[in-house]
Amino acid sequence: MAVGYKAVIWNGFKTSYVLTLWAAILAFIASFIIVTGMTQPEGESFHPVQLVMRAFGFAGFSLLSFILIIGPMARITPRFKPLLYNRRHMGVSAFVLMLIHAALAMVWYHGFSDISPLLSVLTTNANYDRIGGFPFESLGLAAFLILFVMAATSHDFWLANLGAPFWKALHMGVYLAFALLVAHILLGVVQHEKSPAYAFWVMGSAALVTALHLITGWREVSKDRRSGFKAEDGWVEAGPVNDIPNDRAVIIPGEGRERIAVFRYDGQVSAISNACKHQNGPLGEGRIVNGCVVCPWHGYEYKPRDGRSPAPFNEKIATYKVAIRNGIVFVNTKALPAGTDVEPARIEEAQP
Repeated sequence: MAVGYKAVIWNGFKTSYVLTLWAAILAFIASFIIVTGMTQPEGESFHPVQLVMRAFGFAGFSLLSFILIIGPMARITPRFKPLLYNRRHMGVSAFVLMLIHAALAMVWYHGFSDISPLLSVLTTNANYDRIGGFPFESLGLAAFLILFVMAATSHDFWLANLGAPFWKALHMGVYLAFALLVAHILLGVVQHEKSPAYAFWVMGSAALVTALHLITGWREVSKDRRSGFKAEDGWVEAGPVNDIPNDRAVIIPGEGRERIAVFRYDGQVSAISNACKHQNGPLGEGRIVNGCVVCPWHGYEYKPRDGRSPAPFNEKIATYKVAIRNGIVFVNTKALPAGTDVEPARIEEAQP
């Protein structure tokens, strides 16, 4: 959590995390170079620069693919949730890998032209009307520019100044960048490779990312259809109070596209917005620790009865009225102003 602009604060955990991440990245690059060099058909070989260029490109693409499966996998199994906290480090690392790949490509293929390398990339090949020989470099450049904007605005300074909704929408561009990279590789290196390994790698990654997002999306839609029975006067049935795990929540649909996290804790029930003020993280997938709801994405905290962050932080989210009738939890879907204190529904008092 942040009160204002701060430089990235490095501690022992973050340092170890990044060192481990880059050790894995460098091991991947070294393995790629060794395996690729040893499996080339007889009579064919890569120049060392081309081999390193391709290794960094595939390392960046593979890391980006892994980043995109963390979200849906964290919804399927809690084992992936710890990776959410430092996913941003992975994103910046993926950008650095692609920056190195792009720099090597620009110098190797366009650095000795009479015109600027960037202009050479955009004008050397204009065969946009056919798949064979398509100027795949332009797709990679477009993806790189999107990832550059995302890396440049990754700090919480930009999140605070741009606002969470706009910042989140901006960073959803990662999916467009991923699609462009898939097309970039398939129309580029894959077309000229005799081995199907690269095609399987890229298409398998794309299929995995797509499948996991579709599965988790379908699960969310199914939950919405099963829950949220309208009672009267804007109140929604959230289910039996005993079905809500202690210090956890159930998530129900609210008005419009809003979702509500209904938490059970200390013999009572409260309801708050499901969207964290930081990056719209799903608060209902977190848990209550030391009296505060902890966002599973980056650890932002909110008190469940008033939606306010503990001092000295000043983030606050919408709250909702809650009632328990015959052991069933009901929530009024009209959001109260952010930070409004709402008396929790007492479980003991509501038992028949």
